[in-house]
Amino acid sequence: MMNDTSMMTDKLGANGDEFYNFLMDAHEGLSEEQSHALNARLVLMLANEVGNIDTLKSVIKTAVEFNHE
Repeated sequence: MMNDTSMMTDKLGANGDEFYNFLMDAHEGLSEEQSHALNARLVLMLANEVGNIDTLKSVIKTAVEFNHE
């Protein structure tokens, strides 16, 4: 299982901005409901790519904790 520190490591490097911009462009022109649906699809597709339930649980836990800080 990943530790919480490894999840906070920047693995995209210089590509982080490119990914962010691509993600924001994907939401362009969508309603709030469509945007939420896109995010849900992305989460499920990326979870399938990760494919490890322990890693996924750890990522969710870290995201929840990060949101409460």
